[in-house]
Amino acid sequence: MPKTFTYQEEGLTYIVELTQVGDNVEAEITVTEGAMDVNAVYFGDDDYSGESESLGGPLNMNGAGSQLGDETVQWDAAQTLSDPGLGPEGEDKETYIADGETLTFTIDGQSLDEIDIFGVRATSTTTESGSIKGVSEEDPEDPPEEEPEFNKVAFFGEADPITLEGGFAEYVEQESLPDGSDGSFADYASYFEDVVAPEQGVSVSEVDSIGIFEVTPVLDEDSNPVLDEEGVPQEEIVELFSIVAPEGGFADADEMIAAYDEAVEGGALDDYDAASGAELIASFALPPEPEDDGIADTSVEEDEDEMELV
Repeated sequence: MPKTFTYQEEGLTYIVELTQVGDNVEAEITVTEGAMDVNAVYFGDDDYSGESESLGGPLNMNGAGSQLGDETVQWDAAQTLSDPGLGPEGEDKETYIADGETLTFTIDGQSLDEIDIFGVRATSTTTESGSIKGVSEEDPEDPPEEEPEFNKVAFFGEADPITLEGGFAEYVEQESLPDGSDGSFADYASYFEDVVAPEQGVSVSEVDSIGIFEVTPVLDEDSNPVLDEEGVPQEEIVELFSIVAPEGGFADADEMIAAYDEAVEGGALDDYDAASGAELIASFALPPEPEDDGIADTSVEEDEDEMELV
């Protein structure tokens, strides 16, 4: 898996991406703002003990090039890419890269696992000083995107149009899922295949469509559950979207999950916000607030006046 390092200061931003290829590391430095002439690169692990590598002269990483926050960096190795100065080539110099351009090179005999800090010694930069000793640690990985959580999924099978037999509608509540389930669609699909279908005498291939629902309790203006005449809490059930089986039906739960993933990638849940779903749906059940027409309510005062007259 590649490692990425980002460096930014006023006038210059670049991104370094490192990939292991055999016994070497392939490096790409892309400038996203400004420009620079990359003269040398430095790299090291997160163990800062021992003597630090230095190319010396104008390619050294002394001072700012040896600091990462409050830590003093110990460079394990360094590699020269070019001499400082654009020379007769000017901005056509191979190691000079500007906004949107990428410099690619190989770091020989290195293991990507041992590169945790990356340094760039560059001149002819668009920064105020005209040169940099850029030091970056690996960018943090993006947290994995959480799977949406649903509390009701229904699996429908159409009845035979002639005999009117074979139709079914199996609703699976989140509470029915096995321990350790998180309410993802994959949990429902697996549970239907492994438990519901055998118990009900149906099969995955007979499923014609699947409905994904959000069930939310109806609350009054004081956030208390609204009950019907028999004391049963009322719920709002909203179908978020549905999945239609391919011709020939689904082969197994994996095909149902693949169809779900395709629907989500196509935008089926773009307008869905699970965090605000309860608040939104509950608001549908409440009567609208009366508009303020600017006329004061005098009914209480009139009643009091009548009582005094009596």
